[in-house]
Amino acid sequence: MRSAIVLVAAAAVLALAACSPEVDRRVVGGALDELSEHPFYVLPDPIPAGEPGTVVRTERLHSAPDGSIGWRVLYHSQDVHGTDILVSGIVISPTGDAPAGGRPVMSWGHPTTGAAERCAPSLGIDPDDWVEGLYDFLNKGYVVTATDYSGMGAAGPDSYLIGTTEGRNVLDIARAARSIPETKANDDVILWGHSQGGQAVLFAAGEASDYAPELSVHGVAVAAPATELGGLLSADIGDVSGVTIGSYAFTAFSEVYASTPGSELSTILTPVAVEAVPKMNELCLLGQNKELHEIATPLIGGFLSGDPTKVEPWATMLAENSVDPSTIDVPMFVAQGDIDELVKPEVTEGFVDAARKAGVTVEFEQIPKTGHGLIALRALDELFAWIERLPQP
Repeated sequence: MRSAIVLVAAAAVLALAACSPEVDRRVVGGALDELSEHPFYVLPDPIPAGEPGTVVRTERLHSAPDGSIGWRVLYHSQDVHGTDILVSGIVISPTGDAPAGGRPVMSWGHPTTGAAERCAPSLGIDPDDWVEGLYDFLNKGYVVTATDYSGMGAAGPDSYLIGTTEGRNVLDIARAARSIPETKANDDVILWGHSQGGQAVLFAAGEASDYAPELSVHGVAVAAPATELGGLLSADIGDVSGVTIGSYAFTAFSEVYASTPGSELSTILTPVAVEAVPKMNELCLLGQNKELHEIATPLIGGFLSGDPTKVEPWATMLAENSVDPSTIDVPMFVAQGDIDELVKPEVTEGFVDAARKAGVTVEFEQIPKTGHGLIALRALDELFAWIERLPQP
């Protein structure tokens, strides 16, 4: 019965495509993808063994931009505990002839979209629209990879602000791209991420030489990155955004570090917050913002029962998932909006100073009259100028 419904719906949307320009073709293609996508995310049983980056399943994306070819992918990765997991995401490659040495890869870390499986960017009707700078990277000959992170799209352990898990997911989808013959992807990688994704790619950069030594990471670029988690939460917890981020983050820490004594939510959240956060964690940041605000607003000022930067084990968990710039041995690009109310400019400036003191080569761009949502898009010109100046392989 389901297959018949899919065929009828597909015929209807394809009829529309016959008289539509490229943007409409992509919408129609996205609708077709959405009709058939859900079985793609069901994990095989049993899960086959595989090294990190091994592809388990692919599915063509009909919504890929003109001049490119795209896939949803399900691939092996590892979480913070070293456990083999399956993670979903997308891979998009230019078509046509590749250079003799193959195409470099840009591996993208997406900003917060939620924490539930259905909040994964690859589930959207136009999943590549989440990748800021996608067209530019494709036009410059890059293969673009974009992980959903563990627990989003495909079932798996929570990964929200769990730096090592996110970072490995970012590296492993770059590995996965190389095993799709049409991409002709090589080992050269640029990492690029926004907000939560900034934390993800910074952790990826810090671990790449040990975790994925076959990849040649040439640089890591971030826009308004989540770096020092204690400072981030302390600065934001007094508004609805901070409560929302806190609901995702504290739930993830409680689940991922469940074996750590004192990691129960009741040790850091008020009783009313403990009751509310499961509902919030089922809601996606975009599309269900109104519902999130309705739950979060009454919790402002009454969310935390203590200071997580001082109460253990929360202080240690926050510190372990904050970026240590001394682990990064590649050039870094950092963009920050000067009126960002979520990731405060002074927090990013402190991270940049610490990175420079640790010996990291950092190019820092503060973009005027720019807040959190637009910083990655408005930094693209500076980003590509920085990439052009990187040492060539």
